[in-house]
Amino acid sequence: MSSTGESVTEGKGRLSELDIEAIEMFINFFKLIGLPKSVGEIYGLLFVATRPLAMDDLMERLQISLGAASQGLKLLRAVGAVKVVYTPGERRDRYVADLELSRFASSFIKEELRPRLERSLQRIERMEGLAEAMSPKERKAAFERIDRLKHWMEKGQKMMPWILKFLVR
Repeated sequence: MSSTGESVTEGKGRLSELDIEAIEMFINFFKLIGLPKSVGEIYGLLFVATRPLAMDDLMERLQISLGAASQGLKLLRAVGAVKVVYTPGERRDRYVADLELSRFASSFIKEELRPRLERSLQRIERMEGLAEAMSPKERKAAFERIDRLKHWMEKGQKMMPWILKFLVR
């Protein structure tokens, strides 16, 4: 191991111990919020990369398909977690991680989480309509559970502005 934390044999297709640790951490983080493993792999590698990486570099080092790399980069760019950087004389795009995760988190909340909560509230309304058609005993039990769901969703919606305020400096 060199003093920089990189494997002495590191080269194309190799990951350092630092790369692996970062990748595993971001895989776990992104899985927690429902994103694919490949998104965590891409962001983790870009996060610790000392230079911008092209898509084919990511594919080779992470051993992922073109589709996984393309979709992962597209999603990460859409939420502002990754950006394209210009490299003089290069025809292919190179990517770097935006190290300000608060932007990613606030974008994820606005673009992904808030719409999911809204769809859940619409689904709860449909559930209430379906519960109306049940027998009185079943309807009472169904409405108790539906009311619990509504409570959770309302709490989630109330927390969103606070979470966004906390994340944005």
